[in-house]
Amino acid sequence: MSDQNPLFIPGPTNIPEKLRRAVDVPSMDHRSDQFATILKPVIDGVKAVLKTRSGEVVIFPASGTGGWEAAITNTLSPGDKVLSARYGMFSHRWIDLCQRHGLDVDIIDEEWGNGVPADRIEEALTADRQHAIKAVLVTHNETATGVRSDIAAVRRALDAAAHPALLYVDGVSSIASMDFRMDEWGVDLAVTGSQKGFMLPTGAAIVGISQKALSAMEEARCARCYFDFRDMLSTNATGGFPYTPPLNILSALQVSLEMLQEEGLPNVFARHHRIAEGVRAAIGAWGLKICAKNPRLYSETVTAICVPPGFDSNKIVSHAADKYGVAFGVGLGEVAGKVFRIGHLGSMTDVMALSGIATAEMVMADLDYPINLGSGVAAAQDYYRNTRHVGGVGTSRAA
Repeated sequence: MSDQNPLFIPGPTNIPEKLRRAVDVPSMDHRSDQFATILKPVIDGVKAVLKTRSGEVVIFPASGTGGWEAAITNTLSPGDKVLSARYGMFSHRWIDLCQRHGLDVDIIDEEWGNGVPADRIEEALTADRQHAIKAVLVTHNETATGVRSDIAAVRRALDAAAHPALLYVDGVSSIASMDFRMDEWGVDLAVTGSQKGFMLPTGAAIVGISQKALSAMEEARCARCYFDFRDMLSTNATGGFPYTPPLNILSALQVSLEMLQEEGLPNVFARHHRIAEGVRAAIGAWGLKICAKNPRLYSETVTAICVPPGFDSNKIVSHAADKYGVAFGVGLGEVAGKVFRIGHLGSMTDVMALSGIATAEMVMADLDYPINLGSGVAAAQDYYRNTRHVGGVGTSRAA
């Protein structure tokens, strides 16, 4: 597969040349004052992206899964009851992680393609009069189905039930690409990674921690050592790290944060929305359906596209890789073979998106899909030609 072709998977994402160069740094004494000059701006920059003033941020050498394990083990104990909705592969995986740590998981199953059922969460919390439920787990952006859930609605559910449970949010494929409001939404643990919206290689698990979650930390009895918040927070406070840090990733993350702030977060979010809308216009022109059941659920970072009955979506992905050297995402779990996914996050432009749309069209034409070659490209071109960024918002050129 040519490394010149952009990736159209929902992560790891394309790495801009500026960040590829930023990863290339010499070794450094991580106990020196020089390392501290990198670490503090990175932590402050991540707080700005999470939109938290009161919370803390820790960064572990890991992927997003490591961040979730850290969030769970630092704030809960074996046998604790947690509540989680399952509506995609990644919400399922967090349930599995909790169960492996000996937690008692109450599961609300929801049809894949739907988002988190805030009303059913409120019902479960209201019924829990003894407050046995210690945490509510939510996947903000379900990468398997291209569904974005309403985190503010989950916070309203917690508040309506007057329930003290902690709110954990998987923001791995949303944070730094879509608006995330940790303080406003009352998120206690926010998890993401370096390889998606931050446009870097895999290697940093990023966790935002509320003051309420910090209070729960001392009573937590799940085993932890490498992922111990206490060790990380105490050494970070003096500009250090409890063990050898991923210096190259942290150095590049500093540059990534500078790039995001230079573009402006509202502009970053508007760019993702605009690119996603062009992809969705193409899908409509193809006559295909989006996996997300409702437009209000549409993700701005990945779109899962349903293939017609009798077709195998995995063949689209393999054919694109074999013939054109381009990567799309396969269907996972319950939608395996039923959808393929176009990732449009991180380092992505409308011109890059058009190349992915055109490739998908060629692949489907090769595989005898009932589409008109060029229809999706034309629809996306029309959308991109007639929209632009004004003050961080994609608007019509006639506006």
